[in-house]
Amino acid sequence: MSFHELGLSAELLRAVEALGYTQPTPIQQQAIPAVLAGHDVLAGAQTGTGKTAAFVLPTLKRLSERPSGKRAPRALVLTPTRELAAQVGEDVQNLGRHLSLKHAVIFGGVGINPQIDKLRRGVDILIATPGRLLDHAGQKTVDLSQVEVLVLDEADRMLDMGFIHDIKRVLALLPKQRQNLLFSATYSDDIRKLADNLLRDPVLIEVARRNTAAETVEQHIYPVDKSRKRELLSHLIHSGGWEQVLVFTRTKHGANRLAEQLDRDGLTAAAIHGNKSQGARTKALDGFKKGSVRVLVATDIAARGLDIDRLPHVVNYELPNVAEDYVHRIGRTGRAGAQGAAVSLVSAEENGLLAGIQRLLKRELPRETLPGFEPSETAAAPTTPAPRRQKPSSRRSRGRGAPGSGRPGAGARNRRA
Repeated sequence: MSFHELGLSAELLRAVEALGYTQPTPIQQQAIPAVLAGHDVLAGAQTGTGKTAAFVLPTLKRLSERPSGKRAPRALVLTPTRELAAQVGEDVQNLGRHLSLKHAVIFGGVGINPQIDKLRRGVDILIATPGRLLDHAGQKTVDLSQVEVLVLDEADRMLDMGFIHDIKRVLALLPKQRQNLLFSATYSDDIRKLADNLLRDPVLIEVARRNTAAETVEQHIYPVDKSRKRELLSHLIHSGGWEQVLVFTRTKHGANRLAEQLDRDGLTAAAIHGNKSQGARTKALDGFKKGSVRVLVATDIAARGLDIDRLPHVVNYELPNVAEDYVHRIGRTGRAGAQGAAVSLVSAEENGLLAGIQRLLKRELPRETLPGFEPSETAAAPTTPAPRRQKPSSRRSRGRGAPGSGRPGAGARNRRA
């Protein structure tokens, strides 16, 4: 199937072709016709499946077919993080380059006045994080009464981050008659409950089995003492000639410390996490994409939504506390059919976490011990039970982020993305 068979306009096809896309991905093949037909959609899709274009392309077409003289947004895309909001905005810009539709991206961590000015000038598509959107609604600087299409992108992550109450407040501001599109990497009970309350007779789309790692990602485990992880990481990057590496840590402090240590090892590195200003996060990500930053060290929340073409290497410097997050992490590479490699540096203390990940994947991951980096304690067998995944509500507490998320507190003030 080609994009020409999906019912897209000539302007959109020109944009798709300019971006080098030749064939739609499975999620695009199924979602685009459903959205164009006006159906609500519940889509289960892992990262790297082309899901953003799956809702952006048909939304652009529908809005362009019925121009409106109103200045209020006609499509609203809610995302869990600033980075994902910015990425969706970039995709809207690129795919809609030949249309007269206007869009705006609003999130916290930056000044609100420029956003107010843009909203006053009028936008057709609004991409927002829940917290900042509600800030605008409270100041009456955004009118949501004309929204025709609502997209909840990475809805599972929004629930995990504690946004359910904010989402309900946003829904209360929208017209009752609208098209609803919900995209989620996993189908938890909370997601199903949200879908039942939000969607009307939805088209169900699932293009990847639940919590399966991308088949194009080559995964390796390197047992190593905790105290020698940084040394091993530097060795792997230098000896392998890795030019672009995304590294995950559990904490914001750990991300900062590791980036500084790698810099001292002669590797240009930068850290992104919830405590970094939006300007610093944008600068680090831009440097990483352009090649001036070789190693990007990130926490799970900060890295959510990163869309980097042909990212070759992802490293789990520390395993995540939640097994499903491992799948999200390694999904940063091996995207859209490209090959990628995911490396995990595992100390003896993390064997329980590794066992949980392997149970989720239903297979053992290949291990390789590098000469000179043999662990002093055996890492061959689990030493502690893997923690069970808690329901999202129990992983949040006022003033504290989810364990290992690197996210600032979930209180009302800090939850503003």
